[in-house]
Amino acid sequence: MSKLLVFCLDALCTLDLEYMATLPNFKQIFEKGSVVKHVEPVYPSLTYPCHCSILTGVTTMVHGVPHNEIVDVEDPHAPWYSLRSQIKTRTLMDVAKENGFTTCSLTWPVSGGANIDYNMPMIVPISYQGDDPYQFYVNNSTQEILDKYYWKYEYLLQKDYKDLDAFTMNLALDIIEDYHQPDVMLVKMCDLDTVKHRNGIDNDDVKKQLRKHDTQFGLLLEAVKRFGDYENTNFVILGDHGQQDIKKHINFNLLLKENGFIQTDENNVLVDWQAYCHSASMSGWIQLKDPKDEALRQRVYDFLLKVKDDPEYNIGYVFTKEEVEERFGLKAEEIDFVVEGKEPMSFDSTLSGKDLFQEYLKPGWSHTLASHGYLPHRDETTTFLGFGKNIKEGVVLERSSMLNEASTMARILGFNMDGTEGTPWNEIIK
Repeated sequence: MSKLLVFCLDALCTLDLEYMATLPNFKQIFEKGSVVKHVEPVYPSLTYPCHCSILTGVTTMVHGVPHNEIVDVEDPHAPWYSLRSQIKTRTLMDVAKENGFTTCSLTWPVSGGANIDYNMPMIVPISYQGDDPYQFYVNNSTQEILDKYYWKYEYLLQKDYKDLDAFTMNLALDIIEDYHQPDVMLVKMCDLDTVKHRNGIDNDDVKKQLRKHDTQFGLLLEAVKRFGDYENTNFVILGDHGQQDIKKHINFNLLLKENGFIQTDENNVLVDWQAYCHSASMSGWIQLKDPKDEALRQRVYDFLLKVKDDPEYNIGYVFTKEEVEERFGLKAEEIDFVVEGKEPMSFDSTLSGKDLFQEYLKPGWSHTLASHGYLPHRDETTTFLGFGKNIKEGVVLERSSMLNEASTMARILGFNMDGTEGTPWNEIIK
């Protein structure tokens, strides 16, 4: 039986390929396998929507996870998507189990409570209080795995360590040894994304992190050689999205506030609103309080087009909800319009202050040196690499869609995955 091990590096960019090819473990893929250089993510190119599309082969409109967070004007601290039940379609892991494969998923977003044999889902920060995330894992993870390993590695999740990648790697190596390598394994690393957010997308810090991931991949290879079935394993390295260096930060709700669409009290607490901007990092969702008010819709649309025409604001794209649904498969109740910068620009949802633009803001995912959430075709895109029993050597595809990944990995395992919007990359499959 063929096996599959997916090593997902959050924010792996096409830009990273050249350096990866020089590293001792990654270079095996370049020598023995195939590459899809530019993989266009779904829109918005945020972590959770993209991870769902990787496994389902459908856009956010179909799988139902359009953002990392469940955005809410009245509750800026609304929870993140966490549970498999929030995904509306079948995943690669579901279909693999139906075909008799054992499955393992480690730190994969939106996998809480999934029907996976060995599951330790992504930690979401709002799902527990204090420093002990055990209360999130219980009932959402495989209890056997929780009982067997959590005591051993929980220190890696505490505030003095906070090393989720180390936690994930230790679990992966132990599970490969103790369970003789489950047939389909997802192992997700987060730190490359963090390093790029903090430092930008092309620097020595990024190269250092890629070297760490190369070492981790080498450990996975060695574990499979020692305790698994190396000859029948297909290895895939992929990213969920790229990143861009940010040129500007815009506090778009201040612009809406200045133009009468948002009302606050003297403490900048929201009192009322007619139009509101939700940040999707490098794009912004504009929500109307009353979407049935066609006069309001036209007034807001005219305002957004006026802003786009003024180079001061660096708005390069204004989409209606119908346009993003048709062109990108993006649909949510919170979307009436979507805006994005001409030059790479992050969007903030703050209601405080008077500074429409800030060069560098306090730490936080929308206030960093590089980010994502932008249109699928814009650089940096992400990438896909694979080698193993069922993957051809030496094939390079220049550009394709993330929606093809699920059906491709299914075909690598020897079965078809129906219901996807993508098609397999048959060019790379033996």
